[in-house]
Amino acid sequence: MNTLTVSLAERSYPIYIGAKLIDQTELFHRHIASSQVMVVSNDTVAPLYLARILANLSGKQVATAILPDGESYKSMDSAMAIFDQLLAHKFSRNATLLALGGGVIGDLAGFAAACYQRGIPFIQIPTTLLAQVDSSVGGKTAVNHPGGKNMIGAFYQPQCVIADTSVLDTLADRELSAGIAEVIKYGLIRDCSFFDWLEHNIDALLRREPEALAYAIERSCINKAEVVAADERETGERATLNLGHTFGHAIETGMGYGVCLHGEAVAIGMCQAAELSRRLGYLNDGDVNRIEAILLRAKLPIQPPAELDTARFLELMAVDKKNLDGKLRLILLEQIGRASLPLEVDLQTLQATLREYGRR
Repeated sequence: MNTLTVSLAERSYPIYIGAKLIDQTELFHRHIASSQVMVVSNDTVAPLYLARILANLSGKQVATAILPDGESYKSMDSAMAIFDQLLAHKFSRNATLLALGGGVIGDLAGFAAACYQRGIPFIQIPTTLLAQVDSSVGGKTAVNHPGGKNMIGAFYQPQCVIADTSVLDTLADRELSAGIAEVIKYGLIRDCSFFDWLEHNIDALLRREPEALAYAIERSCINKAEVVAADERETGERATLNLGHTFGHAIETGMGYGVCLHGEAVAIGMCQAAELSRRLGYLNDGDVNRIEAILLRAKLPIQPPAELDTARFLELMAVDKKNLDGKLRLILLEQIGRASLPLEVDLQTLQATLREYGRR
């Protein structure tokens, strides 16, 4: 087991990375002070791992909230279902929530924990690669709104993150690739040597070779933890973690939540951001080709959906948390391994990118 720390003064917490961690009872008791525990999961993950989690909680008052699986259920209705269970079991503000699942469950349970009785402790137990390398770390919690992804939420840090690499054995191939998109992102925005490593080891990740997966997860979490520690509330550097996300969130919202997986939409969005960066003189053709090539090797899409025309893209991108005073701002790549802070972009160049990239 490797242990990293997200350094946030009194809100600091560990990230545990290793195999079969969900069977380590001591690890759970180390971070659960309450006698009341609620496990939040979904109907895909719970049959696989819930019993093993519950085995660590003997002697405690335990309840569960099992939600339907899918991005379309990352909603206020699902959050209310968690609140309903907390209230039905008369859980106090000392209760602890355990988020057992991917990014949707982690975001939902974290949002519920932030809101219930103005905040109760919670623990992230991410079961997808994407959640282990990205969404479980950093304290972003949210639900979606029909008008925009993650528009209702809170910054709320967990007590710890337990990233059990062995649970990735049951992950669908498509979900694995979606997680690799976020891994590649770290190389693009701030870790050029990691990007080089990924170019040589992407096939090992797809084969789920344990050493390669463990290294990619640890390196990604190190990058995420450093950024969060420097900018918890996303007033500066943390915004670079959103490379491709303004485009990607527009795709997810415009196509309907769940049609494109988050990592798939981000992969397309990173290609669009790279092309825009090329048109603005930051990247060259070779850079864009390298980015496209590694995403294709990871079995990720790079073509924007034909159903979204330029006008619809711009409409959806206007609903983005990085925008200020109605002005569209995007994260671009100054080079592979270095992202810009949010930049107000030239509208004509953006329109040309949306109109032409991937549509020839």
